[in-house]
Amino acid sequence: MDMELGTFSVSLAVKDLAASRAFYETLGFKAIHGKAEDNWLILQNGEAKIGLFQGMFEENILTFNPKDVRSIQKTLKSQGIKLEKEADETTEGPAHLVLHDPDGNMILIDQF
Repeated sequence: MDMELGTFSVSLAVKDLAASRAFYETLGFKAIHGKAEDNWLILQNGEAKIGLFQGMFEENILTFNPKDVRSIQKTLKSQGIKLEKEADETTEGPAHLVLHDPDGNMILIDQF
């Protein structure tokens, strides 16, 4: 069964946004979204994307941005995958769901 998860990025919980931005810029990343004054930025280098978030969450997050989060949710639930947060299936448009892998890594599937 195919499940199109969309664009992949890593969302990093950082202690110092400016220091993290400077570090990743030395690796060739450029800020493409977000505002430093709001404590978050999305950086990109080719196909690689990294989100830097200061003070917004405790752990790093694997992030996927699909076109249809609700179909993915139905597939995951039919496979017995436990979801920490589910998308509202009665609405359309932007939504997200959250789950953890067997090692406790947080996965955000976010349609925006």
